[in-house]
Amino acid sequence: MTQTAERYVGTSMLRKEDPALLTGRGTWVDDITPAGTLHLAVLRSPLPHARIDRIDVSAAQAHPGVVAVLTGEDVAGEFLAGIPCGWPVTEDIKIPDHMPLATAVVSHVGDGVAVVLARDANAARDAVDLIDVDYTPLPAVVDIEAAMEPGSPLAHEELGTNHCYTWPLATGDVDAAFAEADVVVRGRYLQQRVIPSPMEPRAVVVTPDPVGGGFTVYTSTQVPHFVRDILAAICGVSDTKLRVVAPDVGGGFGAKLNVYAEEALALVLARRLGKPVKWTETRSEHHQGTTHGRGQVQRMAVAATRDGKILGMKVELLADMGAYLQLLTPGIAVFGAFTYCGLYDFGSYSFECKGVFTNLTPTDAYRGAGRSEAAYAHERIMDDLARELAMDPAQLRLRNVHPRFLEPRTVPSGVQYDSGDYEACMRRAMELVDYDALRDEQARRRDSGDPVQIGIGIGNFTESGGLSPSKVAAGVRLQSGGWEQATVRMTTSGKVEVVTGTSPHGQGHETAWSQIVADSLGVHPDDIEVLHGDTLVAPFGRDTYGSRSLPVGGVAVHLAAGKVLAKATTIAAHLLEADEKDLDFTGGRFSVTGTSGPGVTIQEVAGAAALAADLPEGMEPNLTADHAFDPPNFTWPFGTHICVTEVDTETGFTRIRRYVAVDDCGVIVNPTIVEGQLHGGIAQGIGQALYEQATFDADGNPTAGTLASYTIPAATDLPFFELDQQVTPSPTNPMGVKGIGESGAIGSSPAVVNAVIDAVAHLGVTHVDMPATPEAVWRAIRAAGG
Repeated sequence: MTQTAERYVGTSMLRKEDPALLTGRGTWVDDITPAGTLHLAVLRSPLPHARIDRIDVSAAQAHPGVVAVLTGEDVAGEFLAGIPCGWPVTEDIKIPDHMPLATAVVSHVGDGVAVVLARDANAARDAVDLIDVDYTPLPAVVDIEAAMEPGSPLAHEELGTNHCYTWPLATGDVDAAFAEADVVVRGRYLQQRVIPSPMEPRAVVVTPDPVGGGFTVYTSTQVPHFVRDILAAICGVSDTKLRVVAPDVGGGFGAKLNVYAEEALALVLARRLGKPVKWTETRSEHHQGTTHGRGQVQRMAVAATRDGKILGMKVELLADMGAYLQLLTPGIAVFGAFTYCGLYDFGSYSFECKGVFTNLTPTDAYRGAGRSEAAYAHERIMDDLARELAMDPAQLRLRNVHPRFLEPRTVPSGVQYDSGDYEACMRRAMELVDYDALRDEQARRRDSGDPVQIGIGIGNFTESGGLSPSKVAAGVRLQSGGWEQATVRMTTSGKVEVVTGTSPHGQGHETAWSQIVADSLGVHPDDIEVLHGDTLVAPFGRDTYGSRSLPVGGVAVHLAAGKVLAKATTIAAHLLEADEKDLDFTGGRFSVTGTSGPGVTIQEVAGAAALAADLPEGMEPNLTADHAFDPPNFTWPFGTHICVTEVDTETGFTRIRRYVAVDDCGVIVNPTIVEGQLHGGIAQGIGQALYEQATFDADGNPTAGTLASYTIPAATDLPFFELDQQVTPSPTNPMGVKGIGESGAIGSSPAVVNAVIDAVAHLGVTHVDMPATPEAVWRAIRAAGG
């Protein structure tokens, strides 16, 4: 085993995870089929709102291979409670009952009504089609603005209202700011529903332990610890009897930050029948039964002086909850409250969000949750204000960004951003895209009457990453996030084992965490194994979401490694008969400073610690340490994304000609991983801006139920991404890191839509909703008389 003085943090080391994935040696939940497995299929409601009058399961029970057919009434006694909401944002929030199978009323298309257990998956799915259900249709509510009107149909009659909650926030004298303003600009922007669409749909396998009486739950999830704790609570199983394993997970994007009915059903049915139970989601089920993202009507206003200085901002949101509150549903829109002010410095701010029930699939987290919606609104209205003032949109932004700060700074929403250098970031992006030359080209094309016009769109943003401090902040009843746990131990052979509470689904934790520990302990990353995603191996953890993995979980790993090094230093000093302060540690080797005498490697120290024959008095054996890191604040990554579009004014077709992004995620551990995260996030933001929308008819029936009718951009639809980074370290953690997983999805959609509108603004078009499809752009041009 060689020692190394090389530094790994900051280098583009190839991902350790990739060889297995690229050669087909990954392990996905659907690969797991224990002997005797029963396959689960779910009968889902074809109606958005209806009363269940009768369920006849006789034909399904007689189908070959079927073991059991069960309705909601049959399994009700298996549960202590329904699927919980983990983020009740107000004391008076209304939370409808949400049992894993409906018993009296279905509330959205895809609501589970009955289940079939069969000896193979095809038999189970065939038998589901044989279940006969009589429904009495009930009025459904689909539109969130209409849902708040008197006399609207009620998503849940027992609640007496579609109004879930109202959450307000205000700082400064907003009314005075608007009264004093020279200009007030108002906008109404839509965040359409989007479907997460990970490469791997959801899946779960539950196996009973015939000896210990417990259960192992294999599930495609971002949050194995949440799954363990919540299933234990609702199914009446001790958490000590539940092992939850997230093997390789093919993407999450927030949809797998949840605990779902199918996981609970698989557990109670495995308990009931004493057999392994497996369920794998179909793509159409994913469109109906897995949470959707976004779903907001945003009303926004800014007050400004004639020379473009913003004085105040008002935000009013209607947020679509869907039919039920999943784990974080009500908190997603509220979480964005702190970033609608963006990078901009002004005095007064008000925010109000109303959650609204509809008879649609529940919404919940989607990459950039809350922050992406906020960035879209504040960047759209910045362009609207620039048009009103006849100012260049870049100059307007530069006039209003916060000055450079390296210590926490209080912003208009009342929270403290950790550090930022927004002007430098923005000017670098403008330099890379050659902003002035593009404006000149745009003027020439307009003068010549070219049918293909170019647009330049800016997406400035910051986001609350590093989710999150455990303590309640700024009145948010935050029930997730918090601390993160890590263990670092050196084995007898001198190898290193890292146990992390974060659970990756594509982020590259095994690589990045190895780089962090390699630098701390002077070993090679190949000598480090990172264990994760298994609550038996890592019993403590808060999992992966909200750009928290590195600034919380990675920092916990760093600090645990520091504890290991501190203990190793004490043992090395004892072995070398030297004082600790006289030791030098370089390249994994301890030596006495200023001498040429013998030294000792950290692997030799690990061996001595394991043998325990010659340790300092009172010291316990082994080189191992735990650390739980609870950050004092969020981190606040930021960036400027600039999109250049070419829009054919005769057809409405948009082509992205260039896409430049300058991001600041603090200290970078692995630049290649950062670029990969940005590529994926930007692709999702472009998808929302130009292609994706979960649509429904007026009665609440989905009209984009498969990938044939729900458009996801392919690689050929995407431009080459020109990426650059700057580094403003975060003062909230000892590594100075901030996180990058969601940034691309936050900066991209406003940059793209602003570019589309900018290309045709001279024709009178000042507004296009997402997705800005060719038809939508063409209609906007015609409506404006262009």
